[in-house]
Amino acid sequence: MTPAMLSMAALLVVIVVSLTSRINVGILAIALASGVAILAAGWTPNALMAVFPAPLFLTLVGVTLLFGVAQKNGTLAAITARVVRACGRHTALLPIAFFLMAGVLSAIGPGAIAAAAIVAPLAMAAGISARVPVFLIALMVANGANAGNLSPVSAIGILVLTQMNSVGLGGHEASVFVANFAAHALVGVAAYVLFGGLKVLRESRAAPPEAAVKPPPFTPMHWFTISVLMVWLVLVVFWEVNPGLSAFAAATVLILANAVDDNVALASVPWSVILMVSGVSVLIGVLDKTGGMDLFTSLLAAIATPGTVNGTMAFVTGLISTYSSTSGVVYPAFLPTVPGLVERLGGGDPLQIALSINVGAALVDVSPLSTIGALAIAAVPAGVEDMKVLFRKMLIWGFAMTIVGALFCQFLIGFFAW
Repeated sequence: MTPAMLSMAALLVVIVVSLTSRINVGILAIALASGVAILAAGWTPNALMAVFPAPLFLTLVGVTLLFGVAQKNGTLAAITARVVRACGRHTALLPIAFFLMAGVLSAIGPGAIAAAAIVAPLAMAAGISARVPVFLIALMVANGANAGNLSPVSAIGILVLTQMNSVGLGGHEASVFVANFAAHALVGVAAYVLFGGLKVLRESRAAPPEAAVKPPPFTPMHWFTISVLMVWLVLVVFWEVNPGLSAFAAATVLILANAVDDNVALASVPWSVILMVSGVSVLIGVLDKTGGMDLFTSLLAAIATPGTVNGTMAFVTGLISTYSSTSGVVYPAFLPTVPGLVERLGGGDPLQIALSINVGAALVDVSPLSTIGALAIAAVPAGVEDMKVLFRKMLIWGFAMTIVGALFCQFLIGFFAW
């Protein structure tokens, strides 16, 4: 077998194990990636280590460390108690509120990753206090962040529009944003109905008014922590500062101010989850560089016809985006191929195909192997949820979105191709 075929087989093994076993698949992924890269492809160890996702790793560690400080010193508890109390008997609105909060924050500039980094810790703490299922909160935050990700002023929206403009598909800003928002809103409603939103709604209606959470008082250290978090948020949103690296700086300020002991703060970082995500990302790097991803996409794209190309491209890009970077790999690789694909197929609407690539790739980004899904999981406080079970649920949902995205794009994307 060629290195490309071996890397594809390794990925299949990791997928199967992640769905059927409780071991940390990050360890397995690194072991398999090492075997394929060094033994089969002839890489050096340094070449393999070069594909380690350092930006993703630093983002996850920095953001979870910062909010770990805010959690351990009681700041998040004081804030979320007030959020839950403000909702009163309407705690069922929390998932919807956090979907919209993440969507607005994503749309105004920083994009989905920064929005998820900012909203997920607060959403998890508030949702857990209000007894909203953790899985539902994770899905609503991730989908909300993705829903606003392709606005004309967001970082990723600008990337997509630039790519589309380069192949003669400029001037469709509204179509790009609305199609993406509609798809995520639809699956957000489905998640709310399927995973506990209606149950929380019934319980919140039945709860007596005095059941509201009594918030603890704010201390001077709480106010200082809030101030540091607000400065970090403003820098990320309005000055486009890297959320992970700036989070390290913010966490350092808090630790030096004795907001929490540094050992306690470091213990709050979900290292197991970060290892899962980073390990599989190493395998994906090997898959990409050995030609496995090209082989994979060529085999899938070969089944497209003019009548099925929208659904096929949404499925293909969604499947790849589950394990790859949507903005860094899928959009730059696939959007430029649209005119040539239409020519080879002898038919198809270029704008609809481009929108299908956008939506299909984005819907799966709730996968814990994507940065957004990983941030949602990493925000869950230790001991609240079985992290391996939650990881598996998010992974299954991400895979399911490849089919949902394909169906949405095959039958509905034409309504957004203005």
